[in-house]
Amino acid sequence: MTPPPEQATPDQPALRLRRAERQQVVPVPAYLDALLPEDHLARLLWQAVEQLDLGACTAGLVVREGGPGRAAADPRVLVALWRYATTQGVSSARALARLCVEHLAYIWLCGGVSVNHHSLSDFRVDHAAALDGLMTRVLGRLCHAGLLAFEQVAQDGIRVRAGAGTGSSRRQPTLEQALAEAQALLATVQAGDTPPEAPPPTARQRAARERAARERVERLEAALAGMPAARATKAAKDRHKARVSTTDAEARVMKLPDNGYRPAYNLQFAADTQEQAIVGVDVTSSGSDMGQAPGMVRQVQARLGRVPRRWLMDGGFAGHQAITDMEAQGVTVLAPVKTPKDPERDPHQPLPEDSPVLAAWRIRMGTAEAQATYRLRAATIECVNAQARSNYGLTQLRVRGLAKVRCVALWVALAHNLRLWVTRRPRQPRDQAAA
Repeated sequence: MTPPPEQATPDQPALRLRRAERQQVVPVPAYLDALLPEDHLARLLWQAVEQLDLGACTAGLVVREGGPGRAAADPRVLVALWRYATTQGVSSARALARLCVEHLAYIWLCGGVSVNHHSLSDFRVDHAAALDGLMTRVLGRLCHAGLLAFEQVAQDGIRVRAGAGTGSSRRQPTLEQALAEAQALLATVQAGDTPPEAPPPTARQRAARERAARERVERLEAALAGMPAARATKAAKDRHKARVSTTDAEARVMKLPDNGYRPAYNLQFAADTQEQAIVGVDVTSSGSDMGQAPGMVRQVQARLGRVPRRWLMDGGFAGHQAITDMEAQGVTVLAPVKTPKDPERDPHQPLPEDSPVLAAWRIRMGTAEAQATYRLRAATIECVNAQARSNYGLTQLRVRGLAKVRCVALWVALAHNLRLWVTRRPRQPRDQAAA
């Protein structure tokens, strides 16, 4: 029997062949621009990103032409990747890095630029000020495209589960005991003490153990530092029951849509009622919406230079002080009046103790015009929140801390608004736009 040609024989060495290797990433010769159709969302988002000023995202880069160091990834590529990934419900940096070598849309967006999950994860949360500025500029584009009427703005909160389990929450005595034990362990690791029967650790193992012990101490110190804030949210008789998570010290236990109680964050969105463009973003660790609206009005005014005519919000926002503050900013509040305990009293008639602002609000909410306009609230902001959960992956957070969670909320708002911009504005042919 004749041996296969690639095997060696006594008369002839084995053939040298290029064999198939399908278990690793290899360069594939391909014309990337032919991978996606002209109207693909990834291509449209890239065209939109190219029109944005991303100078703030390059402020921290130090590599220069002709100097040492590897070239940095173009921020436009990273911005486009995260925005497209958000529209597809991808919230994991590891999943996104894997898609960049498996999925044609992400391969097209990379355009030959290699990325890894570390760089993607860092970029998502390292540019909070740049993301905030980008959102303002995108809103300017929406205004220019006629997609922002700014007559009515609706606000609501969405409680999103934090990256911490319910069992990670501890009271102060337990945290203090755990911190003392963690500090003792760190001191032991730093001293290099190991049991006599155990083999001596390598330098890499010692560094890993010390890092793990140090991070444990830091998490417990952060939890104890967050205890006063957690106590402030409880009644005086229950303050001793306050708990803080050792995994995410800024998260607070909230009631979630499934009626369960777990550590979470309250993400606030405000959206224009015309095209559901998100005009304001905020994140709090309070499970209540009371008092959240006046700050959002100030944020929207700072972004767009003016305030809308009417602000639509549900009864959870409608505290008397909040209504007074918002009316002082020039906004007409549309929010339901609380049902009185006396069934014979008309809720839309002013009370003797009402200020002129509150009296006008009660009377206004009794009119058919105000009630018809208020119906836009649910059709706007609840639709936006539903998209945030189902389309943009806001079911559980993969980052920890208020600052990083706010970055995630900004990415969601940017992806939502950019998708609105590229899909609803009048588009020019590709060659005409390039010219």
